[in-house]
Formats: sequence, C-alpha cells, structure tokens
Amino acid sequence: MRNALSEIEEIHHVEIPMPDGCRLGARIWRPRDATQDPVSAILEYLPYRKNDFTAARDATMQPYLAAHGYAVVRLDLRGTGDSEGLMADEYLPQELQDGYDAIAWIAAQDWCDGNVGMIGISWGGFNGLQIAALQPPALKAVVTLCSTDDRYADDIHYMGGCILGEQMPWAAVMFARNTLPPDPDNVGDRWLDMWTERLQGSGLWAKSWFQHQTRDDFWKHGSICEDWSKVKVPVYAVSGWADGYCRTVFRILENLQGPKKGLVGPWAHRYPHIGEPGPAIHFLKEELRWWDQWLKGADTGIMDEPQLRLFMQDCVPPAGHYAERPGRWVTEPSWPSENVARTAFYLGSDGSLGRETPPARDVLSHRSPFWVGMGSGRWCGYSQPGDAPVDQRRDDAGSLCFDTEPLSAPLEFAGDANVHLKVSVDRPVAQLAARLCSVDPEGRSTRVSFGVFNLTHRGSHEAPEELEPGKIYDIVIPMKHVAQKIGAGYCLRLGLSTSYFPMIWPAPDVVTARIHTEGSFLELPLRAPSPEDERLAPFEPAVSAQPLEKETLAQGDNWIRITEDAATGEHVFDVADGEGVVRVAGNDITITEQGYERHVITADDPLSARATADWTIGLSRGDWSMRSQTHTELTSERDSFRIRAWMRVWHNDELIAEQDWDERIGRTLV
Repeated sequence: MRNALSEIEEIHHVEIPMPDGCRLGARIWRPRDATQDPVSAILEYLPYRKNDFTAARDATMQPYLAAHGYAVVRLDLRGTGDSEGLMADEYLPQELQDGYDAIAWIAAQDWCDGNVGMIGISWGGFNGLQIAALQPPALKAVVTLCSTDDRYADDIHYMGGCILGEQMPWAAVMFARNTLPPDPDNVGDRWLDMWTERLQGSGLWAKSWFQHQTRDDFWKHGSICEDWSKVKVPVYAVSGWADGYCRTVFRILENLQGPKKGLVGPWAHRYPHIGEPGPAIHFLKEELRWWDQWLKGADTGIMDEPQLRLFMQDCVPPAGHYAERPGRWVTEPSWPSENVARTAFYLGSDGSLGRETPPARDVLSHRSPFWVGMGSGRWCGYSQPGDAPVDQRRDDAGSLCFDTEPLSAPLEFAGDANVHLKVSVDRPVAQLAARLCSVDPEGRSTRVSFGVFNLTHRGSHEAPEELEPGKIYDIVIPMKHVAQKIGAGYCLRLGLSTSYFPMIWPAPDVVTARIHTEGSFLELPLRAPSPEDERLAPFEPAVSAQPLEKETLAQGDNWIRITEDAATGEHVFDVADGEGVVRVAGNDITITEQGYERHVITADDPLSARATADWTIGLSRGDWSMRSQTHTELTSERDSFRIRAWMRVWHNDELIAEQDWDERIGRTLV
C-alpha cells in the first residue's frame, strides 16, 4: 500500500465499450505507476460533460483522490458529453446497465485491483444507489450525496402528491443541455452524426413527467425503496438542510441492512468540501477514510464512530442567501434515535401552539391568496443569491398561523416534524402546505422546515381519490427533516395555507379549508443535547485540489426577484441562472450558458398560473461553434396541463435544427 502521495496522470478522453457496441467517453485521473501497482477505482457517472461543464468542480477533488492512491473515472452517460448513443430520459434501464457494464470494464483494467466504488451528487448519487441495487460484483461501496431512494415521493418532480414548481424548469435545463454536441477534439469526425442523433431523439422530457402524476411503475423504476434488500454494499449518505434531498439520508439509515453512515450539514446542493452555506468541511479526507475502509481493507475507525452526524442550526434572521450558518455538530449512534422524543404541540382556536391541550377548541376556516409561497425560495437550493426563503411575514399574513409563547429556554429538535390535522374542504381536489418558522423578538419570521400535501393522496400516492366536500378527514402533512435550535425569547410558528406557489402547482379550484383544532397538532421531534455530541473530533476545515484555470469573459445573471404588478395583479417569481461566458483553459473551449425562469400567478385565480423557462447555451473553439435556444412554457386549465416548447440550434451561425411542441396532458387529481 502506498504510504506517500502518488504522482498522477490525467487522461482526458478514454472510450469504454459497451456490450452493444456503444462507446462511452471517460476522463481518468490515476497514479502514474498504477499499471505496475494497480489501485482501486472510484466511478462518478453523470450526464454533465466531463471535459467542460463539470471540469471546474472535478478539478477540486479528482486529483486529490488520485494522489492518495485511487483511479478516478468520470464517465459521461450514453448520449451526453463525449459518449455515443441517445439519452431519452433519466435513469432508464439502459443507463443503469451501462453503469453496471462500465464497472466490469474498469475492474478488468491492468491499472485496477478489481475493487470499484461509486460516488456522485444528485444524478450521480441517484444512479450510484440504483446501480448498487443491480449488484455488480466489483462494486464494493457507495458514497451518495443529495440523492433519493424514492423517485416519486422525494425528487424534483413531486412532493406530497403535489407537482413541484421546479419540475418544468428542471426539464427545461435538460432540454437545453441535450442540444449540446460531443467535443470534436475528443471524438473526431463522428461528432456531427452523434449530435444529429441527439437533436432528433432526446425528446421533450417534461411531457413524460407530466403524464405520470401518480406513483406508478414509471417512478418505481429506479426507486431502491421498492426493495431495500437489493442494496448490499456499504453506503455513506450525505446531504444538507438547504438541499432538496436531506430526507433520503434518514431513510437509508432506517432501512438498509448493511454497513451505513449518514452526514447532514447546513449545505445546499453541493459537495461538502465546497459546501455553502458554510461551514464547509474536509470531506475529501472523510471520503478517503470510507474508501480505504471498504476498497483497501484498512481499518480507518470510521465505522467505530456514531452512525449519523448532523449540523444543529442556530436561529438566524431571514435572508435569501447565507454564506455561513451558526450552529454545532451533533451525533447519533443510530437512526431512529432514542434521544429524540416525538412531542405534540396542540393547535388552539385562538392561534396558540403549545404542549398543553388548549381550553378553546373550534373550527377555523381559511382560504389563502395564491401569492402565498412567493417567499418560499427554491425547493432545492444551490446557495445562489436569493434561493433561500426570505422573511416569511408576507406568507404568514396569507396563512392560518399558530404561535407558541416566547420560549423561556432554548428548544432543539432533529428529524421530521409531522402536522396532524382534522380538516374538511369544499372542493374535490385540495392541497395544504405547512411551514415551521422561528419568529425572533423583533417579529422577523424565518422558515425552518415545510411540507406540502395533496389531500386526494390521503390513502396512497398510487391511487388518489376525490375528496367529499364537507367531510372531515384525518390528514398528516410530513415535513422536511431538519436539526434546529430555537433560542430563548423566540416563538415557534406553524403556518397553514391552501396554496404554495411557485413551490407547488396550484389545485384547479379556489379551496376553503376548515381546520378542526380538536384533534389537530404539530408532532415535533424534540432532541435533548447529548454528552456524545462533544466527544467526536470536529471536522477539519475544507481542503481541495488546485482549482481549474478558467477565464470569465462575461458575467452571467444570477438572481431571484419577487415582484407584484399593481396594474395586472400578477405576482411574479423571476430567476436568472447562468455561467455567462467562460473559457476553460485546459481544453481551450468557451462555454456560454444563461437561463431565465418566470413563475406568475394572480391572487384569486389558480388557472392564472404560468411558468416559463428560456435557455441560451453554446460551445466554441477557434472557428468551430454551436449555440442553441430553447423555450418551455407550462399553463393549466381545470382538467389539463398545456406544455408548449421550441428548440433552435445553430452550427457556425447556420440554423441546422428546429422543432416545436404543443402538448395537452390530462390532470389526475392534482
């Protein structure tokens, strides 16, 4: 075993053959002497282009791992980047089989000792779990970050049976990126034929996603929660409270039977060594301890430590962006934790929230204006300016709120809160949103957690049923996990609303809900501070490899703006997201990328909801260039959704491809 840092080599383009003849493009970092002294390999498998779009991020970690005695393989999915073939949707069986076959190819190389691990964030974290369920013989361990075990209940598409507002914009991102060609410097003269196949065959993914509005086989495919026993290798699950996927960490610890660990920090959708909000940590060292344990057979002590580490957040004033979050790390030997006591806080008809049963119990009627939710931020934060929830007082004003008295002593909770309601509504389709907020002595309201629920899914996500107007139902709204300390002098606020746009798409009718306070309560996972929290050494400050050299030629727009048009009554949530124009020095390619989203609704009409996404994206080198423009628009009527989209693609300023879509899709009780 190597005792010192290895001298490494980087191979920018390698083609891995699949059994059907398709060749997938890979980039490899490895010790220079690996062919004489084979090493274990770590695979990251993504559609995000190994030599340009992820190059800057990869530079912060892959050389570090290679220098510590591993071969790191960054593989482009079939039909993306420098890989042949076609990608027509997420996580299709062909994608997973390709990953299985790629692991076999890697294990058989003369520079590999036959042991392979998989790591990935988001898409790469998803397919790490899904491929582990296929049980490739050479796969020995997985690190999965910001991922899910349940593609319907806990992904960017649906939450609580509601359509997430980010489903269409995410489809628009992939719509744009699927127009990109392979790099001619890597694949040679094949690039044009490969590009043409993509432009003709990638399709409109949004159509497929909106055609599957319940938890059917489309979503069950690739959801490892369908059969946890299929994942037998050790799994380290990681996420952040500002990320959309933190709940997966807890379900993995609850359900996997093999070795497992969990880590949840304050971060958004990022690797922890570049995590924001901070504190970022030396996750590369933590990752190496995991690989050394399971790929090299070294006892690193990582499995002797508590199973779960959580960042207990302190209260902060509301803000659309945080560079750092104050708090401390806490530990749990296992999950569910015996240190967590699920405690009821009862809803009072006077707007109170407390542990004692209130004397006044009544029925409270409420109908929210459709601008409630404009302060929600993004479902999945990337720690970009404005993507965190802003001051909740505006949304509170349009919600039914219940407050505790100012706390006489700090209160801490860790895990998932649930809101239990006895509720009736006046329409056959209805949704409810619940927000948990900390309210400081000055009255500022900061969202701590939230949950949404389509009441027609009260029996199951597979077979929703209409509501009977006026009938009282027992409903449970599950909320996102969080570890949070509420300080003395603060109040805890529960806000309920009948809409939450643009976080979720509104139900087709204006709904009035009647909350029966008798039998309604907030179930909070209270956690007592533990002496074990102080016994584990703190994480070291973040370390990464040398950043990639790149030149910003034009700054992109990155902002979120919430506006109200006084003339039209429209409430608007605007998003700008883009790299601008950046030249990557390592392969002399220039990337252009800029996107704009708009979510619009009026206060009193759910059918006024409209979402659009426009992307301009391009690549150039010397006298070669391409660019594309895409547009996607989502609207709805009472019984259907309408998706309109178009694509225009240019090669060296010549329009070479254009396509238009106009699709109507029936609503299934959403």
